[in-house]
Amino acid sequence: MRQRLFYLGKFFLLTAVLFIAAKVVFMLANAEGHAFSASDVVSVITHGLSLDLSTALYLLIIPFLVTVVSYWWDGKVLVKILRVYYCLIAIALIMAFVADTSLYPFWGFKLDASCLQYLETPAEARASVSGPYLTIRLVIIIVGAILIYLLYHRIPLWKKKPANRKGSALTNLLLIPVFIIGIRGGLDESTTNVGQVYFSQNQFLNHAAVNPVFSFISSFEKTASNIVDYDYFPPAECNTLMAGLYPTTSVDTDTLLRTPRPNIVIVLMESAGDFLTPVMPNLRRLRKEGIDFANCYGNTWRTDRGTVCTYSGYPSFPTSSVMKMPKKSNLLPGIAATLREQGYKTSYLYGGDINFTNMRSYLIASGWEKLTWKADYSAKEQSSAKWGVRDGITFNTLYEQIAALPADSSRYLFGFSTLSSHEPWDVPVKRVSHEIPNAFYYLDQCIGNFINRLKATPQWDNLLVIFLPDHSIDFGPYDETVQQRNKIPMIWVGGAVRRHRTITALCNQTDLAATLLGQLQLPHEAFTWSRDVLSTNYRYPFAVHNYNNGFSLTDSTGFIVYDLESSRRVTAKSSDPDRLERLGKAILQATTADLKAMGEPNTP
Repeated sequence: MRQRLFYLGKFFLLTAVLFIAAKVVFMLANAEGHAFSASDVVSVITHGLSLDLSTALYLLIIPFLVTVVSYWWDGKVLVKILRVYYCLIAIALIMAFVADTSLYPFWGFKLDASCLQYLETPAEARASVSGPYLTIRLVIIIVGAILIYLLYHRIPLWKKKPANRKGSALTNLLLIPVFIIGIRGGLDESTTNVGQVYFSQNQFLNHAAVNPVFSFISSFEKTASNIVDYDYFPPAECNTLMAGLYPTTSVDTDTLLRTPRPNIVIVLMESAGDFLTPVMPNLRRLRKEGIDFANCYGNTWRTDRGTVCTYSGYPSFPTSSVMKMPKKSNLLPGIAATLREQGYKTSYLYGGDINFTNMRSYLIASGWEKLTWKADYSAKEQSSAKWGVRDGITFNTLYEQIAALPADSSRYLFGFSTLSSHEPWDVPVKRVSHEIPNAFYYLDQCIGNFINRLKATPQWDNLLVIFLPDHSIDFGPYDETVQQRNKIPMIWVGGAVRRHRTITALCNQTDLAATLLGQLQLPHEAFTWSRDVLSTNYRYPFAVHNYNNGFSLTDSTGFIVYDLESSRRVTAKSSDPDRLERLGKAILQATTADLKAMGEPNTP
């Protein structure tokens, strides 16, 4: 019996040591932009240990069962079972470690099940990285899996059956409560969860403490197609908190346009957060020419979410992607659908794979008639960038589509999603030393050239061009705990604009729908989560943002960030953070309830 207990103990300790080593490697590999000290590494290890030990117990279940069986049956089959298991967990562990460490710079959160959704279209997922990048990681996975397997294989097994087999087996079975309590995380009501290891105001240190295997497994209940309930308040109290926040009518709206029926172009700029505009001189120039919504904030952190936020005025969610739920997304209102009812022709352009993350289904359902995408270009053009057709080519397509309109025509709506300012940042210019701002410089050059060419056409006089990003990105000091991270440019230019204006009201990208329709003197009651920020009934300006398992809220009192994993504020720079937290929770509860009820039969 003692030999079997020693075996289980060594297996358990080896697994825990592997998790600890992976934490150190994770921190060193992602050190750029995240300053930390040796004491921080120690804190990460100690605070993350409870989750590591719990996960190690999960992995110990199969060896434990094998040892129990071995009291009666000590055949070679059991050894083979263990060796197969070693192989499987070696592959699983190294893949989790490599994926977690590699994806973090792109996503800014720990490994979870959402990564599997992007494997539905592997070409698009692969486009984010280069061949050498993938090759290096493949080599690390192969070598790492072999080394981990050998470490487990070197653990000595028991040599014989014990004299008192029944007694020894019974003793082993008495360990079952230890497994249950250890995996559960104790006897309290709360069970083992990711948030229990959070200990710092520095989110990078909190993320480093999280066990990636546990994070991945536990996230399956929070996949993008699952709607998580947030029941913070009784319904009546939630309704009271939400009262008046989202007016659905326009009252005495300030007029920005020279005509109520211009041709409209909406350009979703990939990842173009406001803090990146110093390398975008053309966008800064357009700010001074047109309508600058100077305090606009992005609602979300991914393209599939940001597209829905923009064109349907619908909120984003911490763990759910509405675009990936056709049953829900096909019921959403859409700017395109609303304008089609007014006689507008609609056309959407995207240089990538329009089937990615259910994008085609959403666009068609929300009113876009003609779709132009990567497959409509030549093979050479399709390979001009990792994600598809680079922006210089697609901007030219958009220009040609607009220039082909009769000069006196109206009621055309064009949508366009750029893609070159996306990892791996492969653009055909090199003007800025760092590859990320250099990609945004390239996007800006495309914008400048596009607008300059349009100004020379007769279509310009009746044109409204709207620029805003789908979302922002983590870069340098700008992460989700920093208010400026999610501030985005929203700029309206074109001959249809009366004059330059700066709109200082706090707003979200979801407010584009109601604000635009208000300018066109069209009702927007269907856009229940979009606000006309130029209407006199927009009395409480605020901006909300959701990211993976968290939200932030900004109003005149300041800014807070609330982490849903640890159930606490990680940033509180407000004169009244308690009220902002309650408001953010109420918005999350109300919007999630709305999403959950959408398309479902009414119940008595």
